[in-house]
Amino acid sequence: MKRLFDIVVSGIGLILLSWLFLILAIAIKIDSPGGVFFRGPRVGRSGKTFRIFKFRSMIPDCEGKGKWNVGDDDDRITRVGHFLRKTKLDEIPQLINVFIGNMSFVGPRPELQVYVDMYTDEEKPILDLKPGITDYASMANIAQFEVFTKAEDSDEAYLKYVRPLKLKLQLYYRYHHSFFGDICIIFWTVYKVIFKSDKLPKEIVPIVEEHERNIKNNSAIN
Repeated sequence: MKRLFDIVVSGIGLILLSWLFLILAIAIKIDSPGGVFFRGPRVGRSGKTFRIFKFRSMIPDCEGKGKWNVGDDDDRITRVGHFLRKTKLDEIPQLINVFIGNMSFVGPRPELQVYVDMYTDEEKPILDLKPGITDYASMANIAQFEVFTKAEDSDEAYLKYVRPLKLKLQLYYRYHHSFFGDICIIFWTVYKVIFKSDKLPKEIVPIVEEHERNIKNNSAIN
């Protein structure tokens, strides 16, 4: 059922959004030299590597040549790239990944190998699932771009603040996911992107609140 949903909806989405693909492709090409798409390697289901589709928002071939986690003040981001990242439009080409089958609409966000190598035995079951465009962690960390911009070291901020909650929520999804739950996550994601709401699904609120308490307690101790 989930795979059929992914194929049908991503196919329809690619057709309906073809005009937007064309407009953004032209804008990217005019703005800076390089290709339209970013095709960075990511770790997928069962630890297999695949290449993700995103609209290019940075200068070509710069991933790994600087910070992995990028704030708004990173000089590698192009002018159009700032707009794409702020509006999340850079993520739309992942419909291609969903259609061909190495991603789903909902699932743990595909991770860089450098961070997958840090997984504990408890965290490795995350790789049992196909990665997705959105998940609980995407909603809870929707403002991570701002966190990276404010941080002195964006990679350190990811490891200290973003990644711990991300892993907890991905593990929760790993053991509680369902097709109906996936549909709810899709609607929640659209709602949060459009209305910039801080609200979250009630089932993950305790996890997020516990994480925030831990951050405050650790800050008080230090």
